[in-house]
Amino acid sequence: MTIRSSALFLAALALTALPALAQDRGSVNPKPLPPLANPDDPATPAKALFGRATTAASLPPQAIGSYSRGCVAGAEALATDGPTWQVMRLSRNRMWGHPRLIAFLEKIAAKAPVQAGWPGLLVGDLSQPRGGPMLTGHASHQLGLDADIWLTPMPDRRLTRAEREEMSATNVVRSDRRDIDPAIWRPEHVRLIQMVAQQPEVARIFVNPAIKLALCREAGGSRGWLSKVRPMYGHNYHFHIRLDCPAGERACKDQDPPPGGDGCSGELDYWFSDAVLNPRPGPPGKPRPPITLAGLPDACRAVLKAK
Repeated sequence: MTIRSSALFLAALALTALPALAQDRGSVNPKPLPPLANPDDPATPAKALFGRATTAASLPPQAIGSYSRGCVAGAEALATDGPTWQVMRLSRNRMWGHPRLIAFLEKIAAKAPVQAGWPGLLVGDLSQPRGGPMLTGHASHQLGLDADIWLTPMPDRRLTRAEREEMSATNVVRSDRRDIDPAIWRPEHVRLIQMVAQQPEVARIFVNPAIKLALCREAGGSRGWLSKVRPMYGHNYHFHIRLDCPAGERACKDQDPPPGGDGCSGELDYWFSDAVLNPRPGPPGKPRPPITLAGLPDACRAVLKAK
């Protein structure tokens, strides 16, 4: 399926509020979201607006704002099938990205079999057609510059639509969360993540702390790439790629560069402390109010309203 036909197919799908974890199921027959009674109400959550956009904004490509408060104009949809990739959870309609991200994913998918011995990518969530906050799941993925790649190698056949919605990604972390599961973890996992981290466009890769520990142990002599690989809660079924802002797009706000060093010594201690692995339950906190359109860059209003 071409990128154009993929985009038309996905635009025809009505969105539904689905969980956004790699192992959570999608739907072969998604139900449409009900229309908003008053979408122009300033109190309307931005996620309710961007979550209902089914096509990209017909504007020049531009990432606007920050990774967790932004949007994307001129996004493209990654083709659902490529020579060395397959897109998962089609019903979420989250396979859109800045053209730079789409080109990047096609590039690393082609490199994966040769450089990492990885047969192909199963691609999870990128962004919504116009980026912005999502109805469920990610706080980031708003600029069209983030992508989740499953830690499951692509099979040697095309998955059915039902499989793409229902099969689970592979959990590579041990049940006690202190290390990877040696029965599942493979050298190819290390080679794939290293290959991606070494690409100059990559700003960060987020992985489970147990995966970072394994990478530190198995990286060998070339370790500079490890500075980009940052431990983060979850991420035991997939790794999260974040590209830096495209050159010349001044409305896009990069993160600060990651700290120097490989992040493999005492920096990991926090993640394996008992307070993090086994937190004591406390009183429920007051939920933060959702971001409204006023909380995003002004240009995101034009992105949302564009044809």
